[in-house]
Amino acid sequence: MTDDWEQRVAAAWAEIDEHDEVAFRVLIDKLAAELPAGSAIAAFERACAFDSTGHPDQAVPLYQEALETGLTGLRRRRAKIQLASSIRNLGRPQESVEILTAELDAESDELDDAVKCVLALALTDVGREREAVSLVVGALARHLPRYQRSMANYARALVE
Repeated sequence: MTDDWEQRVAAAWAEIDEHDEVAFRVLIDKLAAELPAGSAIAAFERACAFDSTGHPDQAVPLYQEALETGLTGLRRRRAKIQLASSIRNLGRPQESVEILTAELDAESDELDDAVKCVLALALTDVGREREAVSLVVGALARHLPRYQRSMANYARALVE
């Protein structure tokens, strides 16, 4: 995988709305086919293409393949978030909660709040709304220009 390949994939994603669903998946599939057989990144990109075009049922096995074959870095974290979201959309919110609850303990990065947001949706689906609101308020608190401390305390109070 080269920087050129990464740039071409990024460009394809930037232009997703300029393609119909099938054409976009074909484009991503062609790019993924440039990688070695069994590539975790290829499986991940294909999963994303199915997911982004409304086919979470076809994305889930590809996310799982990508993770099982050693996906690393931000793509690994994205795969966990997107897998959990797809599973939730397929009517299995408890599995989504389990995946993302485990992900809360992963190394912190710029996707922490995305983990919390998708987890909040899944928690709502399983009847744990107060915990969901606590997660979202807690995640939002650090982005506020004021009231960060108060909002963080309110978030904790919702689940104590």
